[in-house]
Amino acid sequence: MLKDMASGAKEDGRETAGAGAGPGGGAGVAPAGKARRAPAGAAVLREDVTEAIRAAVFAELAAVGYGRMSIEGVARRAGVGKTAVYRRWRSKLHLVLDLVSEIALQGLPAPDTGSLETDLHLLYEVASRALRHPAASQIVPDLFAEAARNPDLQEALEKALREAQRSVAQGVVDAAATRGEIRADLDRDLALDLITGPLYWRVLVVRTSTHRAYPAALAKTVAAGLRGA
Repeated sequence: MLKDMASGAKEDGRETAGAGAGPGGGAGVAPAGKARRAPAGAAVLREDVTEAIRAAVFAELAAVGYGRMSIEGVARRAGVGKTAVYRRWRSKLHLVLDLVSEIALQGLPAPDTGSLETDLHLLYEVASRALRHPAASQIVPDLFAEAARNPDLQEALEKALREAQRSVAQGVVDAAATRGEIRADLDRDLALDLITGPLYWRVLVVRTSTHRAYPAALAKTVAAGLRGA
């Protein structure tokens, strides 16, 4: 416990804005002729520390999985005290959910090429590259397996996917409907399932590799299905 407190205090010292503390942590008295420092403010969260923690989380998830991951392990891998982690996230669950949501929102384009098929092709190209990444191929299936035992994690994962990937797919469907490529009254949930489902099934469930021509072939097939629905 004392060791953790000492580690956290060291991290506090690196991150706080720092002001006016004299020897031993007291307020201190400004020497004659020198301006008094402003009172100490709230802690400043250093971005390099935050990024080190983020990288450590992904490394821990890939190495031991969500079930065995701990704040202590993340802090140790990041080279910081536990206080630095808890200052940013109040629990392991919140830490993982925040990062999953952020990653889900990154990297996916909001394509608007003027064609449903080419929009889908671009979307599948980027998504398939992301899902083939070794870290993603290890972490995502583990999180979904853990979600079956953890209702909070399941709800948050579904929300992250719905608000991120599915929001991009929704834009593709809406644009196609506006152009008259698909019916305006097409069942949106069914369309989104058709767009997002096949790639996730292939890469993350049955774990079949995707060849170079797969995104284009999938885009052509899905576009034809949506047009004919």
